[in-house]
Amino acid sequence: MEEENTYIRFDWAMKHMLRDKANFGILEGLISVLTGETVQIVEILESESNQESADDKFNRVDVKAKNSKGHLIIVEVQLTRQLYYLQRILYGTCKAITEHMSIGDKYDQVKKVYSISILYCDFGQGDDYVYHGMTRFKGLHSGSDLVVSIREEGVIIPHYPHKVFPEYYIVRVNAYNKVPESPLDEWMTYLKTGKVKEDTDVPGLREVKRKLQYLAMSPKERRAYDAHMDNIMVQNDVLDTAHEEGRAEGLEEGLAKGLEEGLAKGREEGLAEGQLMEKMALARKMLAAGFDIRQVAEITGIDPDRIKE
Repeated sequence: MEEENTYIRFDWAMKHMLRDKANFGILEGLISVLTGETVQIVEILESESNQESADDKFNRVDVKAKNSKGHLIIVEVQLTRQLYYLQRILYGTCKAITEHMSIGDKYDQVKKVYSISILYCDFGQGDDYVYHGMTRFKGLHSGSDLVVSIREEGVIIPHYPHKVFPEYYIVRVNAYNKVPESPLDEWMTYLKTGKVKEDTDVPGLREVKRKLQYLAMSPKERRAYDAHMDNIMVQNDVLDTAHEEGRAEGLEEGLAKGLEEGLAKGREEGLAEGQLMEKMALARKMLAAGFDIRQVAEITGIDPDRIKE
C-alpha cells in the first residue's frame, strides 16, 4: 500500500474519532450505503464500550447513535470470534430498547433499532459477505405478509412488523474478496485493506479521505495507532497458532484413537474368524461321521445353508 493512500483502520477510528460530531459523516455514509436509506446522526449515545480499557486490543468496539428519525443504531466492530455471538447482539438490541424506555411510557415509545456488526473474524458459513436479517410475519398457508395498523402523527396507517422490530446487518470482512463494483464494495475494500479510490464519490468514503489520513496524525497518535495494529497482528498470530496446534493435536489424537480402535477391531474380527474356522472343522468331522445337517447345525450353531455349502 502506498503511504499517501494509507487511511486509519475503521475500528481505531470508531473508538477514537467517529464519536466527534465533525466526523459523523463517515458513519452516516456507511449506514446509508448498507441500509439504502439516507441517514443523519444527531447524537452519539453512551455505550459500555466507549471507555478505554487495559485490554483494548481484545475488546469489541461499538458506537450507539440516534438518527434524525429517533431510531437507534448500534455499529459494532468485532475483532475475534465469540461463542453465542448472535445471542449477544440480540441481547444488545433488547437492552438498547429497554434503556430508552421510561417507566410508564406507552409502547409507541419503543425505538426501532438497527444493529450493524462489522466482523474482522471468521463467522458462520455462507457465500456472501453481507447478511441482512429482519422479523417478518408470514401466513402459514398463504405466505402473505401480515400488515398491522398503527397511529403516526394522528393518522392510522398500515405498517409491516419489520418496520418496528430490530434489523441486523452482519458484515463479514474476511469473506470479501473481489474488485469493487458498487458503493458497498468500495466500503468493503476500505474496511478490509484501508484503501480508498482516489476519485470515490461514495458517501462516507469522501470523508475518510479527508479526515482519516495516517500521515495527518500527530507522532503520539501514530505511535498509539501503530501499537494497536501490532497488537492485532500478535493477537491474530496467537489465535492462528492455537488453531493449528489444536488441529494438529486433534489429528494426532484421532490417529492414535483410530489405530487403537483398528487393532481392537482386528483382534475381535480375528478371534471371531478363528472360532468360526473351528466350528467349520467340527462340522466336517460330524458330517463325515454320519450326522445329518440338522444335528450339525444344532451343535455347532452354523446356519444349515452354510453347512450345505
